[in-house]
Amino acid sequence: MAALLTLAGHDPMLQAVLIILGTFVLEDAATVLAAMHAQSGAVSIPLALCALYAGIVLGDLGLYLLGALSAKVPWAARIVPPRRMRQGRDWLDGRVFQVVFISRFIPGARLPTYTACGFLGADWRRFALAAVVATLIWTSLLFGVSLKVGALLMQYLGAWRWAGGIGFALVVILLGRTAARLQEARR
Repeated sequence: MAALLTLAGHDPMLQAVLIILGTFVLEDAATVLAAMHAQSGAVSIPLALCALYAGIVLGDLGLYLLGALSAKVPWAARIVPPRRMRQGRDWLDGRVFQVVFISRFIPGARLPTYTACGFLGADWRRFALAAVVATLIWTSLLFGVSLKVGALLMQYLGAWRWAGGIGFALVVILLGRTAARLQEARR
């Protein structure tokens, strides 16, 4: 993504599209790299943040839609008996916002949670509101930290700053995966 953003030059529309597409691949890495590009002045901070928010929320809504569509496939719908579907819907009904919000901050929880929300037919508006609010908070925090790290990398690594940025993005991804594995091991 970093090379593509550089090739996009100063075309804000192309930069935004590339950042949005990057969130569909690895959203944390896209956030780190977009922040580093913003730190270097290659992309504006508002454009980078807005594109990140848009891409991440679109991805979240897409996961919900994937779950909702899978509930309409006859063989997939038979996997969960009707009684269990009602129980799941009833449990989720008053907790959609909290469940979606919390899962944004738990590594590895978004895919199963968001698709389950769609599969169970959770309230779309509450789901979308929680996804937007949680994305604004999480992405802003990670972007802010990445801006600071990007400044340090530029100051101390110079031409090697992008290698350091990629290393930082890998650390963020690995920390998330490690936290998810540790959480799974506790269960």
